[in-house]
Amino acid sequence: MNTPEDHMRDYFINVLDSVGDGVIVLDGNHRITFLNPAAEEVTGISRRLAEGRPFSAFFGNEEFLTEMVAKTAETGMSISDHENVVLKKGRNITPVNVTASPLLLADGERIGIVLVLRDLTNIRELEEAVRQADRLSTLGALAAGLAHEIKNPLGGIMGAAQLLGRELPDGSELRDYISIMLKEVDRVNRIVEELLSLTAPRGLELKRVDLHRVLGDLVMLQKSAIGKNHAIFHQNYDLSIPPVLADESLLSQLFLNLIKNAVEAVGKNGHIRVTTRVVSEYSMTQKGERASRMVAIDVSDNGPGMSKEQMENIFTPFFTTKPKGTGLGLAICHKIVSEHRGMIKIDSEPGKGSTFTVLLPLIR
Repeated sequence: MNTPEDHMRDYFINVLDSVGDGVIVLDGNHRITFLNPAAEEVTGISRRLAEGRPFSAFFGNEEFLTEMVAKTAETGMSISDHENVVLKKGRNITPVNVTASPLLLADGERIGIVLVLRDLTNIRELEEAVRQADRLSTLGALAAGLAHEIKNPLGGIMGAAQLLGRELPDGSELRDYISIMLKEVDRVNRIVEELLSLTAPRGLELKRVDLHRVLGDLVMLQKSAIGKNHAIFHQNYDLSIPPVLADESLLSQLFLNLIKNAVEAVGKNGHIRVTTRVVSEYSMTQKGERASRMVAIDVSDNGPGMSKEQMENIFTPFFTTKPKGTGLGLAICHKIVSEHRGMIKIDSEPGKGSTFTVLLPLIR
């Protein structure tokens, strides 16, 4: 039969198990006496394996973390580090915010240390998204000015070429050169239009949009365009996901660009996977509103992948990995996602393909 003390102990364990931040408790000899599930997740260490063993057996290589524990044990003060602690789980690196506090009895006796670890991965990704948006805004303002300056002489060149073509007799070899000129002017004009669409504000025509219908239509169109012997599509949709409030034409442009990029990346007989899922690690809020859940749309391919340097610049205007690309398509995708209060990120590794993830808020 459980005593009141047992019930109280179980109650507090359930409380700690429900906390979203990682909690590690050490005794006076720096042995681990408790880890909650969040701590197991962020450290990659199981509670059963760790309990009763020295803290240094698992974290001896984490210099900042061991220094914090030693300093708290020596001074009896709470210490926090928001920047320098990085946990390594195999090949993965996780930035964490750590607070080390003395564990005290009611009479003030110190009997151990409590570590609280908050995973900063998502926060760092959001910060990078904000920095990227700022860079795009600055570059976009410059690009808009250039685009307007280019359009006027471009129109003059096109008009002069058309007039010259009318003066040339039929069958003249010079007509071929005129045709090339007009074709290249048209190509430059398309680039200028893309620049303007990247910078010009556009009022969103918001309505309830069924993501799965939009994605299904785009995949079907791409299958028809590339034929049977090219890429193989896999569609994994969470059909319980409700509609999103969005501009359907812009969402179609966004996902068409991502799917076409995946098709070009994989080549013949490659595999492309389009997935939808609800995520809990992100939420979007505005002043006066409750937090809204988000849906993630993943477009994955098994193409050649990208280097870290390429991923850092992939949304920057004019940066491209394609021989004939303009480097504006993904920058426009980033702008569309930002206008919908979402975010876009990439996960890639050379030789292992790429995954673009778009996060959009759901209608509550």
